[in-house]
Amino acid sequence: MSERNVVDAFKNGGIIAYPTEAVFGLGCDPDNEEALKRLLKLKQRSSEKGLILLAGSYSQLLPYIDESKISQDMRSHMLSRWPDGITQLVPKNNNISSLLSGSFDTIAVRITSQPDVVALCQETNKPIVSTSANLSGQEPAKTWQSLDPVLSKQVDFILKGATLGRTSPSKIIDALTGKIVRN
Repeated sequence: MSERNVVDAFKNGGIIAYPTEAVFGLGCDPDNEEALKRLLKLKQRSSEKGLILLAGSYSQLLPYIDESKISQDMRSHMLSRWPDGITQLVPKNNNISSLLSGSFDTIAVRITSQPDVVALCQETNKPIVSTSANLSGQEPAKTWQSLDPVLSKQVDFILKGATLGRTSPSKIIDALTGKIVRN
C-alpha cells in the first residue's frame, strides 16, 4: 500500500499500527472522537489513563497544549529533550477531548524522528495518537510481523516500517517539574 493510503486511513478515522522508537504503536487522528473511542475499545484501555501524542514537530502539538502555562525557559528545556525516547507531560488545552488526557490536566506528548511517523505527521499537519500495539497488560509488538493477530485484523492500516531500535518504551517526564513518571 502507498503512503497515500495511510493518510487516507488517518483522515477517515482509521486505526493505524506503526513503528515508533522502540515498539509498534496504535494510533489515530487525535481530533476524531469516534476513532479515539474505537482505539480505546480495541486496546481494552481505560479512558481514564489518557494517551500520548506523537509528532514530527513541536508546532503540530500546539493545538493540544496550553502554552500560556509554559515559560520560555521551560519550553527551551522541553525542546532540548527531543526528539525520541522522552514523552513529556505538559498542560493541556482545555478544548481537547478528555479521551486524550484521561483524568489529568496534562497531556503526554513526544516528538519523534521515526521517518514513517514524521512523514505522516507532515502530510496531515497533525500529531498521531500513540499507545503501544498490544492489548492492555500484554507485551507490545516490536515489529509489524509480531502484532497480535486479533489487533492486526482490526486496524485499518499497518505501516510496515522499522522502529528506531530503542530497547524500552519512552521515559515519561513532567515537563514543568522534571519529575520522572516512568523510567
